[in-house]
Order: sequence, then C-alpha cells, then structure tokens
Amino acid sequence: MRGFALALTVLLSACATATNAPSLAPRAAESIDPRVPVPEPVLSTAPTAGLVEKLDALVAQAVAGDRAFSPLIERARQLAEAAGAKESESWVVAQQALSAAVGARLPVTSAVGDIDALGAQRVQTLGGIGAADLEAIGSAAAKVAEIDEREAAAIDSVQKRLAR
Repeated sequence: MRGFALALTVLLSACATATNAPSLAPRAAESIDPRVPVPEPVLSTAPTAGLVEKLDALVAQAVAGDRAFSPLIERARQLAEAAGAKESESWVVAQQALSAAVGARLPVTSAVGDIDALGAQRVQTLGGIGAADLEAIGSAAAKVAEIDEREAAAIDSVQKRLAR
C-alpha cells in the first residue's frame, strides 16, 4: 500500500508541474470599476478643412472637364447623324470625333476615382471616417457622379447611332 501511495504522489506531482494553467491572480481589467461611465467619443460636426479643399478642387476639375467635353460630344453627335454606312469615310470621321470626346472625359473619370481614394485613404489611415467628412465626400461624389453618368449616356447614344 505504501508503494501505491508513493507512486500516486509522484504521478500527481508530475502532472501538476507539466500543465500550463492560467494564473488565478486578478487581471488588470478586473481592477476597473464597472460603474465608471465610459466617455462618449467627440464627433466633429464640421468636415476637415484640408479635405473640403481637395473635394472642391476635384469637383471643379470635373466641371471644367465637362465644359471641355460638351462641344466634342456635340460635334460627334452631329457627325454621327450625318454619317453614311458603316466603315464609310463619314462614319470613320464620326468615330474619330467620338474618340476625342471619350478622351476628354479623363478629368471627370479621374475625379470620380480620386474622391473614392480620399475616402478609402481616410479609412485606412484613420481607421474610419467622421460623419461630417463622410457627408462631404458623399456630396462631392454625387456631384461628380451626375456629370459622369450624363457624359456616359451621351457617349452611349452616339455609339448606338454609329452601330446602325
């Protein structure tokens, strides 16, 4: 019986040192009083000044690009209406005019991408976007998207005319 008790003691002591049990000491979080109110985060009601300037510049870029696009798409529309059969000389001239109009869309399409990039950059660097900044980005994006959609519809219209 003594041998069994001794073997049992040795086995139990080996198990006690081999385990990696967590400490039962109080953790740091347990020392915080749960009755202490958590302060509300400060929400900015005005967008960041540098962001507003960048967004205004991008909207202005899109508006200026639209002014350059308008006469080119109108010329392409006129040439498409007067174009002859597919692959005729007048059809090729209309296609070239349409290509020039498509190329003139660059300021608008890059403004769309740059506004999206500003929002993504803020999320990545700051971990989120404040409500005021999000509203400013959304407003600028909506203005530029309206221009972009109008220009895309005009190009689509001319392309359909030339496809006949």
